[in-house]
Amino acid sequence: MRRQNFEELGEADRLLIETARRSSVNAYAPYSGFAVGSAVRTRSKRLYHGANLENAAYGLGMCAEVAAITAANSAGDYDIEAIAVVGFRFSTPPDVTQVVTPCGRCRQLIFEAGQIARTDPVVFSCSGDLEHIEEARISEMLPGAFGPDNLGLSQSWPQLRGQLVETVRRIEAAGAPSAGRAVKR
Repeated sequence: MRRQNFEELGEADRLLIETARRSSVNAYAPYSGFAVGSAVRTRSKRLYHGANLENAAYGLGMCAEVAAITAANSAGDYDIEAIAVVGFRFSTPPDVTQVVTPCGRCRQLIFEAGQIARTDPVVFSCSGDLEHIEEARISEMLPGAFGPDNLGLSQSWPQLRGQLVETVRRIEAAGAPSAGRAVKR
């Protein structure tokens, strides 16, 4: 990991990190008192963001990184080239000085998104005050990761994605019920 100074980063990276921090305001974190925001940038240069979502059944929470990657995926913009994570404790005592890195699950998801996109995404791990920023490639954060290349899926997924799109088009063309019509049973 390389330590970075916010002011010395390029404009695109600063915007990515600022978007992640702004997204943290949408966190639902009543249990931990710890807000996390994340943003991804794709090859198309569009940004997608997300915030952590906790739950009374603790294992059912959603990380900010997952939310941001899902937003890009839901928009059909799969080619992630960079992701930023910004987090801080907002409950008493507040602390905005600690660097927040992706958890293991998120590292795996970022890695797989990169393998499918044929990228090695840059990960910016940041403190809430942006005074501490660490930059690394996902391959550095998760060396020797197991992913779609190990299973031969990186090559076949584009064809499978095409089959998925075609199947949905056929369903729609066949007159499948829409939101405006009641479904008869």
